[in-house]
Amino acid sequence: MPNAKVLESKKAVVETLTGKMKESTSVVFVDYKGITVAQDTALRQQFREAGVEYAIVKNTLTRFAARNAGYDFDEVLNGTTAMACTTGDPIAPARIVCEFARKNKNILTIKGGVVEGSVLTADQLNGFGELPSKNALVAQVLGTFLAPISSLAFVLDQIREQKEGPKTEEPAPEA
Repeated sequence: MPNAKVLESKKAVVETLTGKMKESTSVVFVDYKGITVAQDTALRQQFREAGVEYAIVKNTLTRFAARNAGYDFDEVLNGTTAMACTTGDPIAPARIVCEFARKNKNILTIKGGVVEGSVLTADQLNGFGELPSKNALVAQVLGTFLAPISSLAFVLDQIREQKEGPKTEEPAPEA
């Protein structure tokens, strides 16, 4: 039986992980086997820039935390496991892992995770890797909204030109 000090520190880790899982918009579990230190450093930099927390976790403690948060990841939590979680863009962790795996000969693999309260499989999370970032999606939607307005302005200008003739700029008065 572990001593009381060790047991308390493990309980603290479980409580911290439980809190992160409950507060996060998404949590992605990653198998990081075979990654080099340089690659890990680059990956962590990408996560930091996107506002994603990334840490290597112990499977048993994470399993307890997941159960406390209301999830069952018994099949996922085995082997080498890292956890990427965020309170921001929910697809960011999965997208970053997928892009990184694609660029680095599939070193990382997604095991599973949670996005906005829904447990998702590795295949479902890998689908997020194809999506653009939240900001890019917002820009696309805004562009879609602006297209009809721009077209209307162009048509109205064409109607004005038909009725009044083309716009001519008056020469500046000479001094």
